[in-house]
Amino acid sequence: MAALSDEKTPNATFEDLPTGTHDHARDDLERKLLRKLDLRMSIIVVIYTLNYIDRANATNARLQGFEQDLHLHGQQYSTVLSILFVGYIIMQVPANMFLYWLERPSFILPACMVIWGAISALTGITKNYTGVLLARFFLGFAEAPFYPGVLFLISGWYKRDELALRAALVSCGIPISNGFGSLIASGILQRMQGKLGQAAWRWLFYIEGSITIFIAICAMFILPDFPHNTRWLTPEERELAISRLAEDIDGVATLGKRTSMQGLRDAVSDWKVWWFAGAFTVQLTGQSFYIYFPTLSATMGYDTTVSLVLCAPPWVFSTLVAFSLSRYSDKKRKRYRYFVASNALTALGFIISISTMNTAARYISLFMMAQVYAGYMVLWGWINNTFAGEPAKRAVAVALINGLGNTGNIIGSYVWQSSWGPTYRYSYIVCLAMLGLSTSMFGAMYLYLKHLNEQMERKERGPKDDEGHENNIRFRYLL
Repeated sequence: MAALSDEKTPNATFEDLPTGTHDHARDDLERKLLRKLDLRMSIIVVIYTLNYIDRANATNARLQGFEQDLHLHGQQYSTVLSILFVGYIIMQVPANMFLYWLERPSFILPACMVIWGAISALTGITKNYTGVLLARFFLGFAEAPFYPGVLFLISGWYKRDELALRAALVSCGIPISNGFGSLIASGILQRMQGKLGQAAWRWLFYIEGSITIFIAICAMFILPDFPHNTRWLTPEERELAISRLAEDIDGVATLGKRTSMQGLRDAVSDWKVWWFAGAFTVQLTGQSFYIYFPTLSATMGYDTTVSLVLCAPPWVFSTLVAFSLSRYSDKKRKRYRYFVASNALTALGFIISISTMNTAARYISLFMMAQVYAGYMVLWGWINNTFAGEPAKRAVAVALINGLGNTGNIIGSYVWQSSWGPTYRYSYIVCLAMLGLSTSMFGAMYLYLKHLNEQMERKERGPKDDEGHENNIRFRYLL
């Protein structure tokens, strides 16, 4: 930052222009910067798609002999799914602290991707429960830096009223992977059985892991770092990228002044971080159906290929809803109300599945359930907005919330027991209760932040301070 200020003062690019021309030139440059940045960031969609494909390929492999070949029985399959989140949770905070310290996401994130791609591919050679359990455990470690790292990266570039849409854009890999991952899996499982003496589910791991490694190498040359150290920015773009963020959080914090350890202390001492983490844990338990989505599709009575193909349309619908909801959320600068709407539609889907085994009704319910990720993406925009000040604290807060919240996925892995199928009525009831609880917990946070905004407004309208200065607090929490 110091070197940057030596090179050029913040308004040097526009200072000699008349005010109107200055504003117009800045707006043009800002649009150009956002286009360039959005184009570069778009590769995250591909990476995130592969991230979830590599994480969820065991659920697709289950339909083609995965459990039988590895001699899994009882709760062992559920443990194979849930063990991934143990390593995932452990590495979240250290990884984001390291990312904040090194400031090179363009290297760290693809490097982690290479490692998890290799582990995913090697899962195909496992012979028993112990082997696949270890592979999944270390896969969680390798995948851990990615999502909180991505959220921290985009929050280091975009303003608060741009975040929900961008979070949706980079996170749409979740519904895309759930949908098209099943389509890819159906082709591999149908065509590769017995090739070179290998079961089709083993080829599923080999092929998808290899694709991940290739994309990771490409990503090293595409992803940005942060505004002050990204090499492909012009000096004017760099100045604008830094100044627009500083203006967006005016009155909250000075950018980049604290160390990783100070950020850790700031985050763990803020009760809002722990409340968000607890509510997020409950939310992820409530939406744990995604782990078993191919199994839920199979309850409609079709064969493996058709069941996997039928997984795609609900997730395409989810992606479209996520874009629309996130864009509208940014436009209106509101978060909680859209999250509630998404959870309500998901709850309706649960109720339909609880009530009937009718094929058409249950398939419609899958569409309603899948769009829960629209609210999930708005929720992450809200979390980033709430900790929009000091980057060191935000890096830890995002990782801590995501890490602890993913204990919900561990719990959720045991909610969908085979003995409760094919109706999975009890599973849906558990998830319905969890969504209700999480919505209430986030609602309490909404009321608290609303109260803080009202306090800041009253302080602004109050008398001047002892030195005669007005209390100008421009920052407000987005609700």
